Amino acid sequence: MQMIPMAPREDPAVVLITTPLGDIEVEVLRDRAPVTSGNFLRYVDEGLLDGTTFFRTVAMDNQPDSEVKIEVIQGGTEPVDAAYPSQYPPIRHETTEETGLRHVDGAASMARWAPSTATSSFFICIGDQPELNHGGGRNPDGQGFAAFGCVRHGMDVVKKIHSQPHQGQRLEPPIEITSCRRIS
Repeated sequence: MQMIPMAPREDPAVVLITTPLGDIEVEVLRDRAPVTSGNFLRYVDEGLLDGTTFFRTVAMDNQPDSEVKIEVIQGGTEPVDAAYPSQYPPIRHETTEETGLRHVDGAASMARWAPSTATSSFFICIGDQPELNHGGGRNPDGQGFAAFGCVRHGMDVVKKIHSQPHQGQRLEPPIEITSCRRIS
């Protein structure tokens, strides 16, 4: 019987997101979501997320028109942020069906309007958010969002950001991402 060599698994990268409220350490699962994690790490490695913000908090009480409620914080570049425009074109949408990743507590995922429109805005889940997975009801297209990693340390900081003052879903003021660096 001939053995077929298996491709070595790529070690996850670890990214440190520094904010005035504390640090968030995100494990980026390159072997599970290579397109999405490669895109996120490109923005990290080029320093393009430095000086951006966590600008959005979605909580149970600030989405009155949505039948499907979620809880996340969103950061990176805003779709209308002329000061920090996305530097690269949108990426192919890697569904959770394809990657096997899920939107659980601490999951990091790319924000998007429609499939294959994600660029440089990302979010972190507070609690399990199955409606964000492929087949979930949050997006009418049913394709879900592209998870690419998870918070290893700093969920207390994520929850602090989530509870900051806001107008609707917009954090007021936004929380600066002072730096976003790969630490391994």
